[in-house]
Amino acid sequence: MMKNLFLIGMLASAMTFSLAACSDDDDPKPVDPVDPVTPVDPVTPTDPNEGKDAADYVYTSSIADAWGNYMRNVSLLLRTDATTLYDDWTDSYNGDDSYATIFKAHDGREDFNSALNCIEQMIDGCTDIASEVGSSKIGEPYDLYVSGDTEGALYAVESWYSWHSREDYRNNIYSIRNAYFGSLDGTVNDNSMSAVVKSVDPELDAEVTAAINAAAEAIMAIPQPFRNNINSTQAAAAMDACGDLETILDEELRPFFTNTAAINTNAVLDPVVQQYVDGVVIPTYTELKAKNSALHDAVSAFQANPSNAGFVACCNAWLDARTPWESSEAFLFGPVADKGLDPNMDSWPLDQVAIVNILKSQDWAAMEWEGDYDEDDEAIASKQEVRGFHTLEFLIFKDGQPRTINN
Repeated sequence: MMKNLFLIGMLASAMTFSLAACSDDDDPKPVDPVDPVTPVDPVTPTDPNEGKDAADYVYTSSIADAWGNYMRNVSLLLRTDATTLYDDWTDSYNGDDSYATIFKAHDGREDFNSALNCIEQMIDGCTDIASEVGSSKIGEPYDLYVSGDTEGALYAVESWYSWHSREDYRNNIYSIRNAYFGSLDGTVNDNSMSAVVKSVDPELDAEVTAAINAAAEAIMAIPQPFRNNINSTQAAAAMDACGDLETILDEELRPFFTNTAAINTNAVLDPVVQQYVDGVVIPTYTELKAKNSALHDAVSAFQANPSNAGFVACCNAWLDARTPWESSEAFLFGPVADKGLDPNMDSWPLDQVAIVNILKSQDWAAMEWEGDYDEDDEAIASKQEVRGFHTLEFLIFKDGQPRTINN
C-alpha cells in the first residue's frame, strides 16, 4: 500500500503543470494513476480500533511506535521496581541496614522484637494470600457471575488477557508452601516452620501440608481458562479449599507458635527466620530482579524490530517474570508494602480507558508518582492502574495468545 501511495505522489508531481493550466484550484486533488486527468478524492486509511472498547484494541502498524514505546516504558518501570525491592532486602532499607538484616535481628526496628514476632508476620502473610486467592481472586468474579453480572465477573478475573489466572493463583499458594517449608523446591528444610511443627505436633504439620496441597490442586482443577469457567463447581471447590487453608493457618498454626512454650524461644525460632529470609525471600526476589531485566530486554528488542516472533518472546518473558512475583505474595510486607511496590507492579483491575489515552498521548508522566506512598491516595492509585505486569499483559497478549501485528 505504501508503494501505491508513493506512485500516486510521483504521478501527481508529474502532472502539476498540466493541471495548473486547466484548473484554478490551488490545492488540486490527487491524480488517479489509471486515468491521470481525472482527480480523485483522497483515501483516509481505516483505523481498526476506531469505535472499539479498550479491551478490543489491536496492534496496528499505524500505532506501532506508540505501542512499542508504552511497552518499553512499562517494562522499564517493572525492572526498576523489582531492583528496588531486591536492593531494599539485600543492601539498605531507608538508609538503614538491609531489610533482611533488620528482620533477622528483630531488635525493635520495624516493630519486630523477637523471633516469634517474625514467625507471626510470616504466618499472617500466608493467611492473607490464602484469603485473597479464595475470597477475592476467585470469589469476587464468582459472586458477580452468580448475581447475574457476567460482564463484571469477566473483568474482575485477574490475568485474563493471558489466560494465566489459574497458574497465578496456584503460585500464590506455592508462596505459602515455600514460606512454610523454608525452600523453593517443595522440600522441607530442617530450619523451617514445618520442621518445628512436626517435631512437636506431627498431625498439625500433616494437616497444614495437606491443606496447602489441596488448595493448589483445586485451583488447577478449574477448567482452563478460568474466565470461561467462573461459576464452575471446580471454582467453588477451589474457594472452599483456600478458605480451609486460611482457617488452618490462622486458627491452628499461628496459635501453635504463640502458645507452645517449648518452641517459643529465639533459640528455636531464629534459624527458622534466617532460613525463611535466606532460602525463600532473597532467592525469590533475586529471580524477580533477573526475570524482569530479561523481560525488559525482550520488550526493548520488540520495540526496535516489531514482529510476531517478538510478541511471542515478550509473552514468554512475561510468564517467566510473573512466576517469582506470584510466588512472593505470601510475604507482601516491608518494602513491597511500604513503598507501594505491590500495586506499582500488580494493580488489578486496570483502567483500560486511561491506558488507551496514554497510548494516544504518550504521556509517560501519567504512570509515575513521587513522595511517600499512601494506599488511600487516589492520585497515586490512578497512576498504578496504567503500569505494571497487567498493563504489559494487555499490550502483549490477546485472548490467551501473543498479539499479532495487523497492518
